[in-house]
Amino acid sequence: MDTLYERLGGQEGISKVVDVFYDYVLADETVNHFFVNTDMTKQRQHQSLFISWAVGGPNQYSGKSMAKAHEGMNLNEQHFGAIATHLAASLKEFGVPNKDIDAVLEKLSSMKEQILYK
Repeated sequence: MDTLYERLGGQEGISKVVDVFYDYVLADETVNHFFVNTDMTKQRQHQSLFISWAVGGPNQYSGKSMAKAHEGMNLNEQHFGAIATHLAASLKEFGVPNKDIDAVLEKLSSMKEQILYK
């Protein structure tokens, strides 16, 4: 059976989803201020590698830990919910089945403790 990584189109498919995801994020006033001083090209690359690893692809992510990456941001449930919603919408745009979207969101939720209120 294909892994979730393969079903999402591998690195190339995930990179396309991440591009759409950041279009949503940057248009959302709830969360876009967190990216004002961010190199978005680098951010998109990091996020693509991170999501690829998180869904069973090769581990090429060499960025900071989740806690370190979100340190000082003091993200809350509203921020987390907005990100999850945008990620789900991005996956849906590429025709990803609901069961796979749920699996991706489950992975994200398993990291919530490392992300919120840092």
